[in-house]
Order: sequence, then structure tokens, then C-alpha cells
Amino acid sequence: MELACLDLEGVLIPEIWIAFAEKTGIEELKATTRDIPDYDVLMKQRLKLLDQHGYGLPQIQEVIGELDPLPGAREFLDWLRERFQVVILSDTFYEFAMPLMKKLGYPALLCHKLEVADDGQITNYLLRQRDPKRQSVRAFQLLNYRVIAAGDSYNDTTMLGQAEAGILFHAPQNVIDEFPQFPAVHNFEDLRQEFLKASAIHNA
Repeated sequence: MELACLDLEGVLIPEIWIAFAEKTGIEELKATTRDIPDYDVLMKQRLKLLDQHGYGLPQIQEVIGELDPLPGAREFLDWLRERFQVVILSDTFYEFAMPLMKKLGYPALLCHKLEVADDGQITNYLLRQRDPKRQSVRAFQLLNYRVIAAGDSYNDTTMLGQAEAGILFHAPQNVIDEFPQFPAVHNFEDLRQEFLKASAIHNA
């Protein structure tokens, strides 16, 4: 059996923190794992900025409610599910992602959780585990799945490396330059072709 593992933000949906930064005018919140590879450093910076400006989960969820999947994402996901088992592996949080999961047809999602105070302040974040995307791929392989993975950022590269085939999608040039071993594509039609190329079943 083959399993397709996809990152979420930047691949299927807009970057949530960037959308919130644009809504609030807090430029520093535009930083993502494309810019800061260390996720712990990045999240601590984000939570500090939210505290400084007095924002909490309700304000972020309000912005998320206005977002839609990237153009063509739902159709691509439907196409993929006809051919592979599909799991979304993301460093986002269930509290952020669920409104958008509805718009994507509720695919399986493995991500993290937030600790939120009664007043809506985000007090901490709870990682499911360290290097969760790579560990998830490794676990699927132990179940005898052959994994094809796609993502766009530094935090996806260990997942891509662990998978039998890894694909960069919508990745910035700095990530493409640092990881030339992965094919890099920028639209869903080319991503379809890379999945078909990488598939042992569809090339059998």
C-alpha cells in the first residue's frame, strides 16, 4: 500500500500566521518555518508577540474563519484520495486547523495542540512529539506503507527524507537550493505528475 503525506500550510491552505500578521499589521508574525527552522524558537517568538499586542485564540480563529483553501487544493486532494491513502502532517494546531479541514472534506490530520486560558490567551503549545512529521512517516513505514511526501518548508525536509519519495511544493528558493535532492514543483498539475512518477503502484 502507498500513503501520501502532505504538509498543510503553504501546500493546501494559506499560511495562517501570515494571514493573521496581515490582518493585525504585526510584521514579525509573518515569520514561518521557511525563515526560522527551529520550531521552538519560532513558536516562543509568536506567543510573545501575541501577549505584547493583547491577541488570543478568538482573534486568530476569526481570521482563520475568513480563509479558504488555496485555489485547486480541494480538487487536488480529492484526486489524491482516489489513488492513495492520504494523511496531513502539520505543525499547526487542531484549534487553528479544524475550520479549514471542513473546507477540505475532513482529511486525516496529525498536528499539535494549544494550551488556552479561559480568557482566550494562548499560554503554551503542546508538541505531539519531536520531529513529528518524520516520526509519523517512520511509523507508517513500520506498518508496511510506502510513503510519498510533499511539503514546502525546512520543517518538512526530514519527512521528505524519510519517505520513499519526497517532493517540494511551493517551496521558497532558499529551501530548494539547500535540498536539491527533492524535485521542486509550483502548481498542482505538476504535483500530480510527481506523485504518479514516484508511485510504485501506478508505475507497475
